Amino acid sequence: MAEITKNTRRRSNSTPKVSANEMGKLPPQAPELEDSVLGALMIEKEAYGTVADLLTPESFYKDQNRIIFEAIRALAAKDQPIDSLSVAEKLKSMGTLEEAGGLYNLTELTRRVASTAHLRYHAQIIAQKATARDLIHLAAEIEEAGYDETQDIEELLNKAEAGVFEIGQRAQKRDVTQIDPVVAEALRRMTEAEKNDSNISGIPSGFGVLDKVTAGWQKSDLVILAARPAMGKTAFVLSMAKNIVVNYQIPVAMFSLEMSNVQLVNRLIMNVCEIEGDKIKTGRLTKDDKARLNTKINELYGAPLYIDDTPSLSVFELRSKARKLVREHDVRMIIIDYLQLMNAQGMSFGSREQEISIISRNLKGLAKELDIPIIALSQLNRGVEARQGNEGKKPQLSDLRESGAIEQDADMVCFIHRPEYFHFYNDEKTGKDLRGLAEIIIAKHRSGATDEVFLRFRSKFAKFQNEDEVAPDDDYDIPPAQASGDGEYQSFQSKMNSMSPDGASANANSLGDFEEAPF
Repeated sequence: MAEITKNTRRRSNSTPKVSANEMGKLPPQAPELEDSVLGALMIEKEAYGTVADLLTPESFYKDQNRIIFEAIRALAAKDQPIDSLSVAEKLKSMGTLEEAGGLYNLTELTRRVASTAHLRYHAQIIAQKATARDLIHLAAEIEEAGYDETQDIEELLNKAEAGVFEIGQRAQKRDVTQIDPVVAEALRRMTEAEKNDSNISGIPSGFGVLDKVTAGWQKSDLVILAARPAMGKTAFVLSMAKNIVVNYQIPVAMFSLEMSNVQLVNRLIMNVCEIEGDKIKTGRLTKDDKARLNTKINELYGAPLYIDDTPSLSVFELRSKARKLVREHDVRMIIIDYLQLMNAQGMSFGSREQEISIISRNLKGLAKELDIPIIALSQLNRGVEARQGNEGKKPQLSDLRESGAIEQDADMVCFIHRPEYFHFYNDEKTGKDLRGLAEIIIAKHRSGATDEVFLRFRSKFAKFQNEDEVAPDDDYDIPPAQASGDGEYQSFQSKMNSMSPDGASANANSLGDFEEAPF
């Protein structure tokens, strides 16, 4: 009994074990590794190049270390020697030597370094700790905003998604790849293309003359399709989507920011069944219409076309949904109608042009990440209207709204031009009959030639098809535009065509299913 009491008394006098929660939580950090990395940078000549892609001043938890790394980075940028003395002089010129602990601290950092062998590994750990701190900080901001009852929940969700995305972009580092596996992959794709008798290496559009120039829509490409009002932008992508999902059974996703999924399907029914829009809208079908509907509608059932009609979709929501579609449904192409209706909520911008730049850059990044083509519709400014003649009415790269960012990020830029809309019915050079034709102008093609090809456009069915598929003569009965009282020509416009220069809608009223003629 005495022994038991003795042992009990000894245990009561010992220091109790304290959990981490009782001591309080410390931010993720690795101060010893920070010291080691900075010391290595000041004693190894080529050390900075080893960690330059991993570390920024914000990666360091200790203020002293952050200041020292700023000086090291400044020296490296000017290709100057990096050692304790040169860093001390740089800090002195920056007025931060004392904040960095003085020359004594710099000397101590170099003295404690035993080896630089694991420098990059240590830098990776520091970067990971910094990312964890960023996530904790973001989570705290979201938590605080979540308790604010005046906070709009959609705005909060966008802010959270944008914040996580931004942190992920900073943390994402891609290692350099030796050329051998890349060559092997290139040869594999070349072999697959050789087996294809059609000489199409990408996803076929179903339009022969266009596929001959593009070899199909290529993986990881961002394709911009732009045109002025009433040229048939939506009709073109729907016709193409129908060809891909029905004729080739290739899964396609379409994000429609302007039209509802029912409106899109109605247009597909017009396209496939060749029934005029007003008949579908009113339900007044003739006997022949009903027969075609009952026969042709079966083409759409089971088609691997996935439609998302979320309005005001942010680019971060799109990324999340696109990844899910590729993962769950093996989607191999994405269509966006249209780019200027997207936003980058959760991030602040000085102008709409900057926001569009972020959106287009993210679309290109998404195409590359998912390794699929992304086709985005875009607006043109009014520069086309001021030019004269058929050649003058043809869109140019400079006509793209927010053209700097879009033109730069796009792998391919295509325009739709319908001469008959501007009352040009014959080609002056060749004498070609231009009635019912749409010219697809490939103005930029990063991996191929630029060219101009013709497709047939059947306005009353919102349908594009190959030129050699002859349309009935009554397709020409529809005038290209309706004359107003003052003799000018006008067309019905969709929301896409009524946008103000800053991207805001000038008319929020919907026109209904088929009132944006001629589609």
